[in-house]
Amino acid sequence: IWYFRAIPKLAMKYSSEISIAVPRKRLIELFDNTENLSKWMKGLKSFETLEGEHGEVGATARMKFEMGKRKVDMLETILESNFPHSFKAAYQATGVYNEVNNVFEDKGDHTLYTTEHYFKFNSWMMRFMGFLMPNAFKKQSMVYLKDFKAFAEGAT
Repeated sequence: IWYFRAIPKLAMKYSSEISIAVPRKRLIELFDNTENLSKWMKGLKSFETLEGEHGEVGATARMKFEMGKRKVDMLETILESNFPHSFKAAYQATGVYNEVNNVFEDKGDHTLYTTEHYFKFNSWMMRFMGFLMPNAFKKQSMVYLKDFKAFAEGAT
């Protein structure tokens, strides 16, 4: 058991990117509409703004997910809103803190969408998962990018 006590607050950084065949202006319209979230975020059951205006720095929202038998409550806090270039938010759930910087690069008829992730694991269980399975987090991030791409390209 002393091995686990020796594990520091594990953190992880990585980025993912995907090219989406939608002009940036239209892509931002789709991305910034909370009614669209459940159309590409599998498992999202509800999104409720708690404080502030959606999209404004400091605004908070509660997101509820069902992932198999697991239910996850997440708090979103908007850190930066620089549309159409970028959007940064923090997500907190039990045992984990995640900042995601979404960057949208205009490429004419398509958009290069990059996500930069920073995870900090605050519970023993999440530290253990982050240590043993870092690729699971990267894979899930890519799933969301691919699902958003399919949604955005199908919505145009």
